[in-house]
Amino acid sequence: MNAYSEPAEDALHLVVETFWETFPPFWQHIRAHIRQAATEQFGIGIEQFQILRHIRRGRSSVSELADARSISRPAVSQIVDALVNKGLIVRTPDAHDRRRTRLALTAAGDALLDAVFKDTRRWMMQLFSRLDDEELQELVRGMHSLRKAQPV
Repeated sequence: MNAYSEPAEDALHLVVETFWETFPPFWQHIRAHIRQAATEQFGIGIEQFQILRHIRRGRSSVSELADARSISRPAVSQIVDALVNKGLIVRTPDAHDRRRTRLALTAAGDALLDAVFKDTRRWMMQLFSRLDDEELQELVRGMHSLRKAQPV
């Protein structure tokens, strides 16, 4: 007999229901914290934060950012202007196409993202501190299992 067997359909239904009852609301709670931290502690709006995050991930043109955020290029341009004025990003000419401009984080923009993520990690650790060591280990095992189920 094979060491792996198909899970029972009841177990699969329970996993799916539990997933939908847990992850979206938890993620919304995390996003709300990030939004509040970005606005209150760091003086930027959530869209500005998202643009900074996408630039860090390698999207470096207004059109790439507009596509990633599903918002118009003029809206992204306004956000970019505000971030440039705050000293969080810089515009540089594209080395291969002089008609294009590339966007990059400044040291201040990079530090701001690091601070928001550090604050969020600290806040999440406070949330998870409500669990005992055994529950924390179960949660880690469950997340590892969830990663195995994720499509490649």
